Amino acid sequence: MSYQTLETHLQQGVAVIWMNRPDVRNALNAQLIAELSDAVTAAGEDPDVRAIVLAGRGKAFCAGADLNWMKQAAAYTPAENEADSLRLAQLLRLIAENPKPTLARVHGPAFAGGLGLVTACDIAVAAHEATFCLTEVRIGLIPAMISPYVIRAMGARAASRYFLSAEVFDAAEAYRIGMVQEIAAGDELDGTVNAMLGALLQAGPRALADTKRLIRDMTGRPIDEALARDTAARIAAARAGDEGREGIASFLEKRRPRWHPES
Repeated sequence: MSYQTLETHLQQGVAVIWMNRPDVRNALNAQLIAELSDAVTAAGEDPDVRAIVLAGRGKAFCAGADLNWMKQAAAYTPAENEADSLRLAQLLRLIAENPKPTLARVHGPAFAGGLGLVTACDIAVAAHEATFCLTEVRIGLIPAMISPYVIRAMGARAASRYFLSAEVFDAAEAYRIGMVQEIAAGDELDGTVNAMLGALLQAGPRALADTKRLIRDMTGRPIDEALARDTAARIAAARAGDEGREGIASFLEKRRPRWHPES
């Protein structure tokens, strides 16, 4: 599909989705949200895609909401505002619950909704010069739709500080609080992203999807008999499945499994 606000590329099993509004620092508006939703969904359904990278053209990853979009929203009815906001909430969920691993390649500012995109991804790799900010309270708003993902990524205590203070923080701080998993010099950012992708591509595609679901389902659950039975049933199903059988066989036979990029 052709997009007006995105560039998409598929190479060696990796779908790279570039936000391409560099003149406004890839600010979110209704069209970008709709096109991101379509592209993320399509990548998740494409059997040739093994992982998804979200990135931004120009000097920023994503600087938050587009000012013209915000002006339009100010004139919406309450019902229109809720419907408009729900589209961003649905995009974040599409990223977080995509069956394929999602990786944010972050450079420059990732503010407000842009920071939400980062935290909705499974993995975030940031350039040293990347900056982050949850700006909403400074303009009398709240970080509502992004809050579940931000809190999950940095923890409630750090979220309390940055939600309430709206301070700008750097990549080193984002790494310290666990919001990004890797940081790199600007000229090494793509190499760091590619190294992470290399690790992901060695895993079984079904195993990755099931592991993402496992993480969601286990988070916050009490460790009890029901959980023990649930996890036992999941590993039994994985062992009996085609991918599990192939993986075990390849290990015993000292060869690469069929899904390995070099097999």
